[in-house]
Amino acid sequence: MAYWLMKTEPDAFSLQDLQQRGQEPWDGIRNYQARNFLRSMQIGDGVFIYHSRVPVPGIVGTAEVASTAHPDPTQFDPQSKYYDPASRLDQPRWDLVDVAYRQTFAHNIALDSLRAMPEFSDSLLVRKGNRLSILPITAGQWNHILHWVGSTDA
Repeated sequence: MAYWLMKTEPDAFSLQDLQQRGQEPWDGIRNYQARNFLRSMQIGDGVFIYHSRVPVPGIVGTAEVASTAHPDPTQFDPQSKYYDPASRLDQPRWDLVDVAYRQTFAHNIALDSLRAMPEFSDSLLVRKGNRLSILPITAGQWNHILHWVGSTDA
């Protein structure tokens, strides 16, 4: 089992939106490194949902990878903001995974708090200039956060 952190802007799609829908395709990823992370995900992998572009960015809850990677249909839709005219049906560039809601934390685990945790000292999340929307998380980081919030969802 692997663990991931997926960033989202809550005014576009929030953890609450995921909770209401239960499961949703995680589309619109247009960075090759993030895409490669998507391609390595397996069903059942744990996901931290991270709200970005808010006054206090941070981890707000968990989800689970519900499918293996498959082509993101938005790359083929000229009406989509994620349209990629260079993508071809026979050779898609961009993938997505389906993500299923698991839980909402009682409080946001702010980026400043994460920076202060020794478990995150080497994480891509706390590195200056990192803008990746999908990041790997270690089992130690996953367990530390779940313990910190008092979650029984291991």
